[in-house]
Amino acid sequence: MQTNLFKAIGQGRCPRCRQGKMFKYPMFYLTRMGEMNRVCKKCEAPFEPEPGFYFGAMYISYAFTIALFIAVSLVLYHFYDPPDWVYFTAIVALSILFIPVSFRYSRILFLYCFGGLRNRD
Repeated sequence: MQTNLFKAIGQGRCPRCRQGKMFKYPMFYLTRMGEMNRVCKKCEAPFEPEPGFYFGAMYISYAFTIALFIAVSLVLYHFYDPPDWVYFTAIVALSILFIPVSFRYSRILFLYCFGGLRNRD
């Protein structure tokens, strides 16, 4: 059964078959959050098309971080208007908490967009 594209991205599934898991461990298993399967267990698609492939995912992670900074700043400004140190503390704390999500989804999106693995509908 074919999985929806957005559901497959949200669950970190293979871009080709949308069934095999890309990562070995759950997102918040912090000591191993970055360990990926080498290939899909269902369709044998490689999850690292070439050495250093995921360096480009840093741009997506950067975009996530900037979006987080802007969102936190706007929410604080419009609802509370606190002193500057509160902005700084909130942004730093949320950025640190957001690292596992940003890391994982930047890799997932980068592989979906630039990995050359297309769904075989």
